[in-house]
This record gives sequence, C-alpha cells and structure tokens, in this order.
Amino acid sequence: QVQLVESGGGSVQAGGSLRLSCEASGFRFDLYYLGWFRQAPGKEREAVAAVAADGYTVYTESVKGRFTISKDNAKNTLYLQMNDLKPEDTAIYYCAAQEYMHWAKMLAPDQYNYWGQGTQVTVSS
Repeated sequence: QVQLVESGGGSVQAGGSLRLSCEASGFRFDLYYLGWFRQAPGKEREAVAAVAADGYTVYTESVKGRFTISKDNAKNTLYLQMNDLKPEDTAIYYCAAQEYMHWAKMLAPDQYNYWGQGTQVTVSS
C-alpha cells in the first residue's frame, strides 16, 4: 500500500534552515504529483509547494525564494529545503501524493489522496 514517511523536522531560530524528507513506497513515485503542505494550530491545512511528474514546480507565494521542493526518483524521496525560516512557518508539515490531477490544482490539498503522518517544524524568533 501507499506509504509516505516524513522526517527532518525540528526546532530552529528565525533565519535558520531545515530540510524535510518524505520517503515513499507502494506506488510509482516517478509518475505522481507530490506536494508539501502544512497546518498550524487552529488553522486550515495549506499548500507549501508541489512538483509534477515532469519536474514542474509550484510554490505558495509566502515561501517563494526561501523554500525549494525537489525529488529523487531513484530514491523515491521528496525533499523540501527551507531557508530563511520565519516564526510564521511553524506548523506540522505533511507530504502528499496523487496520481492524476489538473496541473492548475497542484496546490489544492483536496486533490491529494495519500498523506504522510507529518513532521513538526518550530521556528522561534
């Protein structure tokens, strides 16, 4: 079955960096849409970034220039490099996967059927 396992979260000070990883199994990783989402306490889950099978990437406006999504098809692993972290980036970060969708909906959480358990990122000021 599909499994997504995130790692790499932690606590950092503002301006610091973290790299999240999401190890995938149980599906054709190289053919799927893959995304990173986050949810802060009391808030709805929101998109961070997504990558299509062909490598096309999209980012939510607040992380552009700071975060980079990438994938290694040989390792079945999705990454999120996060630089210049801010306190407002504090959230649980989830990776997600979906085989088919319209590319224009890559940042819509409701388009993804498969989710990891999440990893906590805490940024202090």
